[in-house]
Amino acid sequence: MIIRHKAALCLALVLSCAAIRAQDEVAHPAAGAPPILPVGSPAPDFNLPGIDGKLHNLAEYRAAKVLVLVFTCNHCPVAQMYEKRIKQLTADYQGRGVAVVAINPNDPSAVRYSEMGHTDVGDTLGEMKIRAEYRHFNFPSLSDGATQAVSLKYGPTATPHAFIFDAQRILRYQGRLDSSQREELVTKHETRDAIDALLAGKPVAVQNTPAVGCSTKWAVKKTGAAAEVAATEKAAVSLDPVNLDQLRALRKNGTGKFLLVNFWATWCEPCVAEFPELQRQLAMYRKRPFDVVTVSINTPDERSLVLSFLKEQHAGTRNLLFDFNDPADGIAAFGTDWAGGVPYTVLLSPEGEILYRIQGAIDPLVVRRTILKYLPDDHYIGTHAYWNSVF
Repeated sequence: MIIRHKAALCLALVLSCAAIRAQDEVAHPAAGAPPILPVGSPAPDFNLPGIDGKLHNLAEYRAAKVLVLVFTCNHCPVAQMYEKRIKQLTADYQGRGVAVVAINPNDPSAVRYSEMGHTDVGDTLGEMKIRAEYRHFNFPSLSDGATQAVSLKYGPTATPHAFIFDAQRILRYQGRLDSSQREELVTKHETRDAIDALLAGKPVAVQNTPAVGCSTKWAVKKTGAAAEVAATEKAAVSLDPVNLDQLRALRKNGTGKFLLVNFWATWCEPCVAEFPELQRQLAMYRKRPFDVVTVSINTPDERSLVLSFLKEQHAGTRNLLFDFNDPADGIAAFGTDWAGGVPYTVLLSPEGEILYRIQGAIDPLVVRRTILKYLPDDHYIGTHAYWNSVF
């Protein structure tokens, strides 16, 4: 019961409410947000933990002729689409006296799960390390999420937001990296122009531009994240019987969505252990053409046991229970070369194509990235390409 109670608490922190918006709005000035550091200001000092396990401060980059601080994050699709360009910026100016440093300004607990519909990981320092390894970052990546003390001094409005300092560490440019989150549409390169001007000893022509992206997740936004969890806890949990014909129909997937189907049982410890992750995936991607169905292979007379567990988990998934006693019949009806062991998980396309399957415990990152690889550009053009790219 202790394990299940902890699992329920974990689930309560990750599920989302259907009434909450699916993704961040484009950033705009918000009440209570700190002012943007004015051009001409000296660089505020910092001493922040990096993904390398070390602390990094302003003095560490004293030898650089130009210092570029980019406030960015993991969860924002706009920030994701700039990752390759930040890497390229770093590589292009390597050896020319330019230091590029990324800082994540977000309080991770202020990010709603309904704002994570385009990401595999959140904004904690540990998850920053995962993303950096996945995308082979060639620049330092620091976290200010614990206190946001540094971000409050700089005032980034959105991710990404660049601040460029000269050799004396006076701010000469703040704003966007370039003119479009979609690289093929870029016509202006304000960040590169500012760096080139400073290296040439010339004034920066354009000193201020709006940073457009996902709004910075200040700690005050924890209230909204908590409200989302509270709404989830009040939601009704359902459990419906499923017969053999319905299992065959489930296999064909006529929902018009990508469907993650998980077969499990209350007596299966790996099933119980991974159940919160299934709820987390629903919480993250439910605003997109995606759904999760859990199918218990418990016998019909164990319905009360199954329903009790689902309620402990605040299971917002569509939940089914075999209405027959022989699980072999269900295994044959669903097909997909399932050998019968649980947990068993399958990702189906809207056309019923098998995109992923595994008998045994899932790897959450593999499943999330597989889901993201196939989901279309339903909110942001370019995210499908991002999750199908390697850089």
